[in-house]
Amino acid sequence: MLIQTPIRKVNILLCDTFPGLLPEYIPSYESMFVNLFHAVNYDITFEVFRVLDGELPDYPAANEIHLITGSNNAAYDDTLMWILNLQDWVRKAAIIRVPLVGICFGHQIIAQALGGRVERYAGGWGVGIRESQILDEELRTFFPDGRLRLIVNHHDQVMQLPEGASPLATSNFCRYEGFRIGHHILTFQGHPEFPVDYERHLILNHSENEDDGVKQQALKSLEEMDPQGEAVARFLCMSFHIPEA
Repeated sequence: MLIQTPIRKVNILLCDTFPGLLPEYIPSYESMFVNLFHAVNYDITFEVFRVLDGELPDYPAANEIHLITGSNNAAYDDTLMWILNLQDWVRKAAIIRVPLVGICFGHQIIAQALGGRVERYAGGWGVGIRESQILDEELRTFFPDGRLRLIVNHHDQVMQLPEGASPLATSNFCRYEGFRIGHHILTFQGHPEFPVDYERHLILNHSENEDDGVKQQALKSLEEMDPQGEAVARFLCMSFHIPEA
């Protein structure tokens, strides 16, 4: 029998620090996740593991999330040992049903590790706020209109889900906007942790080689839509289940 368990701690598996990309008002990438989860539950505690430097945690207690962050690296890069080690860690975590979250690169690395396929998307850069159709019944209870709006910033996509995974949401640009495996793995292609001002900063200051039309459309989306990152955090805090002792 499965029982729902409240989340008390988020272990942040840091896969990038984005050197040179963060504006002065954002002290670190991990601080965005702290702010996000504290907006819905200030009692949650955090521990950061620098996966990009080879640091991987032990597996957590049932009321802890392990959250794999975004990164500028590719989930399919088999030349970086820390990525290979992280994939191995994910496979072992999945076997023992560790509560696991993947965000952007984290979403992709979980898929890649468990037998899915990640590729650079031929359709180009996903950026701005993107709306997707929710497919998962449990997720839909947090979004009554059946639509999910999240900030995105990616070139790679999950092209094939791992065995046993089911999609959370879908859009015309990205078929798999997230997925779940049972009640212990939840992933999102979008960035619930990104503030709108940070996404705007990236578009205006760190996208010199990108298409101007794509950038203008992305900036327009930031003006016209409100991202729903806090609702995603609320969903993550309330959606994990563990076997009853």
